[in-house]
Amino acid sequence: MSSFRAACVQLTAGRDDEASLVVACELIRQAHAGGAEYVQTPECTTMMEPNKRLTLEKALPERDHPSVKAFSALAAELGIWLHIGSLIVGTEEKRAANRAFLFDPKGEIKARYDKIHMFDVEIPDGQSYRESATFRPGEKAVVAELPWTKLGMGICYDVRFPYLFRAQAKQGAGVLTAPAAFTKFTGEAHWHTLLKARAIENGCFVIAAGQCGVHAEGRETYGHSLIIAPWGEILADGGSEPGVIFADIDLERVEQARAMVPSIEHDRDFTI
Repeated sequence: MSSFRAACVQLTAGRDDEASLVVACELIRQAHAGGAEYVQTPECTTMMEPNKRLTLEKALPERDHPSVKAFSALAAELGIWLHIGSLIVGTEEKRAANRAFLFDPKGEIKARYDKIHMFDVEIPDGQSYRESATFRPGEKAVVAELPWTKLGMGICYDVRFPYLFRAQAKQGAGVLTAPAAFTKFTGEAHWHTLLKARAIENGCFVIAAGQCGVHAEGRETYGHSLIIAPWGEILADGGSEPGVIFADIDLERVEQARAMVPSIEHDRDFTI
């Protein structure tokens, strides 16, 4: 098969895992009902806790994490490839991991990815973010196997580092991903442009599920989950409210885009 139906789940996660898990599972079921064979959720799918101390207290180890168990069971029940954009997972260190999971239709974890690039910025809307104070950065890029193509895994701020996605494309990824909790301020300025650029420059589909709305302590996320074709066309946009978007992913379009502009074959080493 050279095509599949993909869906992005868009939601507004709260501070506690249990309530957000219920919402996420319901939307995933809606995605399955719409024919999706691959479903992606946003970064921090079940918890957006702004307090560092509370985040670390709530960050359970993967083996004990109720959302890991619940999503595994749901993937198996529905028979889908379920890509959880990320969960906050406890580690043996003093920082948590911001970890994505890819479950296969049997509910088994086929890939994990820990977010590499930490969002340590102060933006003009008055918000300050220091992810590195709470999260341990990942150190390994991940390209996972789907039945239809290879999947490059990224999370949110990673989208600003094109060399990560280029490396994944050169390893055979036909779909690149960036599930996110993008801030409203930076999202309005850059979200669509960055994701379209990653698609165009690599001749890949890009799938990026987003958090949306107002979270605890007034944090706002941009929403606008996107599914983008290799030539840069936006196939689906989630807007600003919770819900599900769909697109049919025809992998022949990857070959067509790369045939028209084969830039992925033209990389050259250089000195500076």
